[in-house]
Amino acid sequence: MQKKDPLSYIDRTYRTLVKQGELVSTRVMVKETDLHILAEVDVKLASVDLICTARNQLETYIKARPEFLTSLTPLPKDPLAPPLIQAMLNGAKVAGIGPMGAVAGGIAEFVGRGLLNNEISTEVMVENGGDIFLQRSKDCCIGIFAGESPLSNKIGVQVKQTAMPLGICSSSGSVGHSLSLGTADAVTVLAKDTSLADTVATRLGNEMQDDINHVLDIAKTFAGILGVVIIKDDKLGAWGDIELIQL
Repeated sequence: MQKKDPLSYIDRTYRTLVKQGELVSTRVMVKETDLHILAEVDVKLASVDLICTARNQLETYIKARPEFLTSLTPLPKDPLAPPLIQAMLNGAKVAGIGPMGAVAGGIAEFVGRGLLNNEISTEVMVENGGDIFLQRSKDCCIGIFAGESPLSNKIGVQVKQTAMPLGICSSSGSVGHSLSLGTADAVTVLAKDTSLADTVATRLGNEMQDDINHVLDIAKTFAGILGVVIIKDDKLGAWGDIELIQL
């Protein structure tokens, strides 16, 4: 999601709603980065290393190219950029927004895939400001928080194990301090690429005014998106490979 202050710290009180089951819950903070991670073991030390690597890639690139931090429109691809930066640039290009719109989802996936690739845990959930990278060995339900909407925390998305690893990212015009130009209480996007899910959620959130169907039509034009759920007041719309459940 595109942030007014892209790396700012906020209190994550919604994390108390997450059911960890048999997994170990770890909160990891490095400077302004604040992650909630579920894994088979405590992953704090490994996650700190991964966050530092991600932040180093991000901060070094911004120092060399300050427009990466401030641009609200896509920037050219950079084949020489580190992996996190390339993922953010690619997501921004598809969605038609600035690359920092992928910062939360990009870091979540960077850390999650690092834990998987290093065989620290075979199951992982990394949540960063409400944006999630998910790899589980069983089906999961992801609840949707939609502020003052009567549907908030009453609707969830059932995620099949066969669809993972997966990115699940949300944008809102009424919740939090993310930059959104629209009026949706929640726009939730599912994609294999978490950076892409993040940027498309921001773009669709910006597009949302009164017509949910119009925004869903826009969602259909983005390659790589698996599904979208939009909540505004007491109305809900969905498109794609989405299984909604009542919580």
